[in-house]
Amino acid sequence: MNDAASRFALLRQVVGPRGAPAAQAIERLVREGEEADLCRVNAYDFAERNDLDEGLAVDGFIHASRLGLFDLSWNLLCPGCGGVLEAAASLKSVDKATYYCALCAGGYEPTLDEMVEVSFTVSPGVRRIAAHEPSSLPMWDYYRQSFWSSGIRLPKGAAFKALLALIILDADEIPARGKCILNVQLPQQFLIVFDPVTHSAMFIDVQGEPTRERQDLTVVFNEASAPTGTLQLRPGPLRLTLENQTDQRVLPGIFIANDQLHDLLGHRRRFLTAKDLLTRQTFRDLYRADTLDINQRLKITSLTFLFTDLKSSTELYERVGDLVAYDLVRAHFRVLHDVIASESGSVVKTIGDAVMATFPTPERGLQAALRMREAMGRLNEPTDREDLLLKIGLHEGPCLAVTLNERLDYFGQTVNIAARVQGLAQSHSIFTTEPVVSHPKVVQLMADRGLHATPQQASLRGIKEALTVYEIP
Repeated sequence: MNDAASRFALLRQVVGPRGAPAAQAIERLVREGEEADLCRVNAYDFAERNDLDEGLAVDGFIHASRLGLFDLSWNLLCPGCGGVLEAAASLKSVDKATYYCALCAGGYEPTLDEMVEVSFTVSPGVRRIAAHEPSSLPMWDYYRQSFWSSGIRLPKGAAFKALLALIILDADEIPARGKCILNVQLPQQFLIVFDPVTHSAMFIDVQGEPTRERQDLTVVFNEASAPTGTLQLRPGPLRLTLENQTDQRVLPGIFIANDQLHDLLGHRRRFLTAKDLLTRQTFRDLYRADTLDINQRLKITSLTFLFTDLKSSTELYERVGDLVAYDLVRAHFRVLHDVIASESGSVVKTIGDAVMATFPTPERGLQAALRMREAMGRLNEPTDREDLLLKIGLHEGPCLAVTLNERLDYFGQTVNIAARVQGLAQSHSIFTTEPVVSHPKVVQLMADRGLHATPQQASLRGIKEALTVYEIP
């Protein structure tokens, strides 16, 4: 751990005093935590359990990954069952139009909102854990640590064993090129023979009159990932032959699709998504263009965009001179950068005196806009003039994450509308749209601050139909 000690010292240095509690908690986790807790760490859950600011905890893990203390993993999830369909060290590997889940018998187009989980596993060079070799994990440890995402609330110890007794009819580990026979009594239930290693399943609809005659069924596991099929059987004895035609072990179980299973898969906790990570300034600063391939286009179903620009900046240079104006503009950029980062956002780019930023949720974007406006007032106080008058516009909606000019960027109508809405602002007022002002947390934020949004119709350049925009004075 000598090399790790120097890296932890560097971690404490780079996160600074504000991030020190997170760095200390991360180091304590590595040194004292159980092995299972070091695999696919859920940064939000970690923050809650350690009473940390979740933004600082996420930034701590980002820095820890960059320093080689943790391996950052992008996990493609099934939105139905929360299972990990694929896991990779780079977002560049998310390159399929559709991802198929055998357990749910459904195909899903990948989005960066809830289908790509970002988790952190301790680096093998820092501390070796069993999960570094998933093929060596006991069956149910494999399910916990390799198949289900960190968003699934799995009980521990005796409670987990009790749950398995309710949702598993039988299960077995089959070595490479091996087979096994399970003799079970079929209940009148819907059953799923599922293997998490090959991501394959067979559905068995057990119904009708019970029988005493033995029924026979063979399920073959191979690399073909054949579509899930459904077979109808009667309640009664079944001899199930499971044949493994792969060069790795498989871990099939007979799952009972009952209320307990649905309850397990349906109650989720928050997890760090790809969208959350991409909108964090710390990630953009550290990883820059090393995120998407040049031809990659990944969907985000909801992202909040904020555009700012300085009003009459040309007149500012003429009035106060180049040197003073330059210092003022630089100070304004520093303030905006700090506000955006503190609200879990990130600066996508600057164009002249304008800023384009993203936030994971509308209330974060509006909170940042309000703080920016207040900060400009403080910058103007020494001169008692409105040298820095910020025009701000907000919009929320779907977009594409792309790489442009060797950096992560965003494309789509949502971006265009946000930029056009900002162009309407000519005073201290913030202009925004219906998706932002109608968001429940935005409604609460405005009520708490005693703010009211005034609607008006506006024609935006490049947008065919008139749009209702809202002015927040």
